[in-house]
Amino acid sequence: MIGSGYVGLVSGACFADFGHVVTCVDNDEARIGDLEAGRMPIYEPGLQELVASNRAEGRLAFTKDLAAAVKNAEVVFIAVGTPTLEGSREADLHYVYAAAEEIAAAITSFTVVVNKSTVPVGTGDEVEKIIRARRPDAEFAVVSNPEFLREGAAIYDFKHPDRIIVGTDDPQAHVVMHEAYRPLYLNAAPFLFTARRTAELIKYAANAFLATKVAFINEIADICEKAGADVQDVARGMGLDNRIGRKFLNAGPGFGGSCFPKDTLALVHTARTLGAPTGIVEAVETGNRERKRRMAGKVLEACGGSVAGKTIAMLGLSFKQNTDDVRDAAAIDIARGLLAEGADLRVYDPQSMEKARPLIPGATFCPNAYDCAQGASALAIVTEWDAFRALDLERLKEALAEPVIVDLRNIYSPAEMRRRGFRYTSVGRP
Repeated sequence: MIGSGYVGLVSGACFADFGHVVTCVDNDEARIGDLEAGRMPIYEPGLQELVASNRAEGRLAFTKDLAAAVKNAEVVFIAVGTPTLEGSREADLHYVYAAAEEIAAAITSFTVVVNKSTVPVGTGDEVEKIIRARRPDAEFAVVSNPEFLREGAAIYDFKHPDRIIVGTDDPQAHVVMHEAYRPLYLNAAPFLFTARRTAELIKYAANAFLATKVAFINEIADICEKAGADVQDVARGMGLDNRIGRKFLNAGPGFGGSCFPKDTLALVHTARTLGAPTGIVEAVETGNRERKRRMAGKVLEACGGSVAGKTIAMLGLSFKQNTDDVRDAAAIDIARGLLAEGADLRVYDPQSMEKARPLIPGATFCPNAYDCAQGASALAIVTEWDAFRALDLERLKEALAEPVIVDLRNIYSPAEMRRRGFRYTSVGRP
């Protein structure tokens, strides 16, 4: 498993738990040292225990030595980062191509090289060219096997997948990939074998569609606020239609994380390159960016139009619950917006404080939710952590200088909050 970040580490640990012998490779020596010592580079529920148990059983190892790991491997997964190129909408593939170069030099027998990273259409073709140019004598097949892991539920998703997509026309690779995922046969996980380019596009199409659902319900929430309707009831009414479904129809501050933002950008770039413009996806990406910026305005409005010189508390920094990932998190944009408006900002998150700290200099990082709320003129709830769903509201009210709550995740009842004496603002609800 080349790359011991989010996808590589979770996938490697789960494959090891299936009984395979897995070596996770990373060129970050400090990360390898941490992993060997049992320290995880990411927060993912259950991951530390899964890694520890499979390390103890001798099925999971970590190394910087890519050549040694590849030499005896039947399957080599490329699971490196593909961030957006700075100043561009294009995916940065240099980590993928560098891995392909190193893999080529280390192959000793027939090897299935699998792109697990999210990559644009045609990347598999380029990886094949790189390996073939470096090693004309090598026996190998390049496969696309996109991941569909939700941060915060990644281990469950790997072991109970909705589908396993494998892009290859090579019959030997077909057999090897079936064997790699064989333990999932008991779960009746559906396999879909496609052409390699088709598999690459499935990942982008799926994420773009889910992002579109999020952006759509957020626009409906804006309409609800003007019309005096309740977006949660609208979403329930829509979701009961089985052609639409209820998932990803939760109004909020906009999507973030490692997938939706960069994948929508990359799909737009690919479509433009191919001469097939994607007006819907472009609108989703633009609308989501603007929504995150506008959310600070809800806090300003709740504070009478200004936060200058006021203490504002914010709960949640990660882009969603059960992860410490702050990449493209709405909370970071909101925090920056409030700081720019002159707020004295206090923040708390159960897991992502250290990752957020360098992104919002000037904010005060607090040890818990109640300390965060102390003396604040308003409290904004930005991430839907379970711990924020059951706050001691009386204690919270005593800590706040003014009983103002801006709930950007709709986790409380407006009627209940009014009854308890809060001035309460939520998203898309009267």
